[in-house]
Amino acid sequence: MEIMYILIGCSVLLALVFLCAFFWANKSGQHDDTYTPSVRILFDDETIEQKEK
Repeated sequence: MEIMYILIGCSVLLALVFLCAFFWANKSGQHDDTYTPSVRILFDDETIEQKEK
């Protein structure tokens, strides 16, 4: 039964770490740009010319 208390404590601690990481990402602007990822596939990639030896 003691292991259950340890596992519950670890899972709550891990959930708090993920919650803090989510709030940090949200505060730093990670989720602000919702338009660019959807149209990024439409942009042309720059071609890299290979140098001849």
